[in-house]
Amino acid sequence: MDIIIIIALIVAGLLLFMAEVFLIPGLSLAGIASAGCFIYVNYYAFIHLGSIGGLITLIISLCCYIALFIWFLHSKSIDKFALKKNIDSTVGVPAEQEVKVGDTGVAITRLALIGNAEINGKIIEVKSADGFLNEHTPIVVERIMEGIIMVRRK
Repeated sequence: MDIIIIIALIVAGLLLFMAEVFLIPGLSLAGIASAGCFIYVNYYAFIHLGSIGGLITLIISLCCYIALFIWFLHSKSIDKFALKKNIDSTVGVPAEQEVKVGDTGVAITRLALIGNAEINGKIIEVKSADGFLNEHTPIVVERIMEGIIMVRRK
């Protein structure tokens, strides 16, 4: 009867381990229960079967967990969860391509250092080099650096 309990606990622990890896990512109740089964089956074996039986159970349960983990790593099932798509999109058109130094426009929002302005018919986020500018203030592009358009009062 003890061996049936030990086998059942090892199988339950392995099933919970597989559920943890395949179904429930992260540390969850299945992972904790799997670790609990592993610890309890070895404790149970040492108590009821003695030192030799406990050691054999420990070796068998470790081999089962390691074999399952190695099988998981070598199986194609991990490919189902892997990200295969490369992200090749970009965020909008860079500001350097739309606006040139010296272009003029008007502030649409209050430029509390950063705000929106209409330059060449396009609404673009700009940064004020003159400090605070009210909306509808005429502006001119002073410089463009690292995607930040610096403007000043015209």
